[in-house]
Amino acid sequence: MLKSMKTLITVAIAIALAFALNPSAEKHRDKIKTAIAERSQVERVLGIGQLTSFVSQYHSLGVASYTTVNDKVTSIGVFGMVFVP
Repeated sequence: MLKSMKTLITVAIAIALAFALNPSAEKHRDKIKTAIAERSQVERVLGIGQLTSFVSQYHSLGVASYTTVNDKVTSIGVFGMVFVP
């Protein structure tokens, strides 16, 4: 009984943290700009990251979020972190 209660509390805390730390659209856009600039000097000079982040659409799932460009996932965010695949 005690072990299941601890597990339940841990899961509840993890879900609450996921909701509270869900990255904003601005965090996604900043990470997209940075990731594209790191991949290529040419893309940095041409501002491809800026353009991609501008046209990206933000989607929130409550505990996680993602952005898309032309129906392709551009970034994924969870627990305050954003990843660009």
